[in-house]
Amino acid sequence: MPTALAALLVAVSARSASHAEPVRIGLVLEQPLVGRADDPFQHSAYLGLARAASTLHVQGKVVAPAPNESYVPGFSYLARQGYDLSLGIGFDEIDDLARVAQRFPARKFAILDAQYTDLPHALPNVEGTLFKTEQPAYLAGYLAARMEDLRPAPHVLSSVAGFGIPPVKAYVAGFRAGAKRADPKITVLNTYANDFVNPSKCEHAAVDQIARGSGVVFDVAGACGIGALETAKKHGVWGIGVDIDQSYLGRFILTSVIKRLDVAVYDFASQLRAGEFRTGGDAEFDLRNHGVGLGRISPRVPARFRRELARLESEIVAGRIKVPSTIR
Repeated sequence: MPTALAALLVAVSARSASHAEPVRIGLVLEQPLVGRADDPFQHSAYLGLARAASTLHVQGKVVAPAPNESYVPGFSYLARQGYDLSLGIGFDEIDDLARVAQRFPARKFAILDAQYTDLPHALPNVEGTLFKTEQPAYLAGYLAARMEDLRPAPHVLSSVAGFGIPPVKAYVAGFRAGAKRADPKITVLNTYANDFVNPSKCEHAAVDQIARGSGVVFDVAGACGIGALETAKKHGVWGIGVDIDQSYLGRFILTSVIKRLDVAVYDFASQLRAGEFRTGGDAEFDLRNHGVGLGRISPRVPARFRRELARLESEIVAGRIKVPSTIR
């Protein structure tokens, strides 16, 4: 069996009047979980399962592959053990999840941060997810440009991204569009580190961007991006966090663009409990249903900028602003 990192064990709701069998959900991680500071992306999904275990009649298990092992053993283990839902995370896991889902057509699977159309072939027992992170990234880009324009010219922003995959490109596209809304002449740099794990690669990218004048560095690279944020702090420029609220890293964090994997996991658990979970498409998370959003905004941000952000968010939710998810 795969390495068991945690067993989010008995459902706290067992005290309730219901004597039904608890829902069982398994989460297959990309790698062993070390904590929110070092791996904010996976930690968010873990929090959703922990919340479901503590507030719903849910039992959860978290597994991760052994070194040099694929994700197939993890998904296979959960399927053989009869888990009601097996969850994967991201593009790296999608092919292995599809392979196991095809072998176990009676079991339900879902992939976080990848869409149903990303599967190698259609599988009726799999659900995808679409996080419209371009929406809060647009707000973050707007705010970053407004803050950067308070400094002497030239005005430059940047993003340090992991790989050029669709979920990452959505962050970058939204950030750029929001920045250009605030200042059409601002320069927006982007570097793909081609890594989500090694902080030194993102550190090097951020050093280069700051040398080119960037006053705000947006991390879009998971654990790798911690290196970019630490570099921003070292050089006295703003940093923007990703996936979870990373304001705990210090006062240099302008805000964070949050992808609520925890909301998705908890919603799936709630739907399973109610017998309403469906597969064969995508569950969508956006500003309207609070599946994405901004984290804590620095108290150094002027009140007028906060009011502008609130108006922009209302326009996005109302559909009056269409935020691009790709860069033309």
